[in-house]
Amino acid sequence: MANESCNDLGFIFLETKKGEVLIKHRGKRATTLRGHQARAFLEDIECLTFGEQQQAMARLTGNYKRGNERVAKNHPRNTW
Repeated sequence: MANESCNDLGFIFLETKKGEVLIKHRGKRATTLRGHQARAFLEDIECLTFGEQQQAMARLTGNYKRGNERVAKNHPRNTW
């Protein structure tokens, strides 16, 4: 259980009766998957660990660190 808390990024997913998948981040809806994308997500998420599920949902919503934040902050385009 302690291992789950350090991997918890605050994502949960809910499957609706219509077959849609709602992905929420810290209680707010981050994205909705429909059709083929929702079915593929549900198939893929079954075989992942909790931490891997969190990372997968973060990638789908675009809410994850890419490793280039420090470099991007100093880019001339981003300095005013």
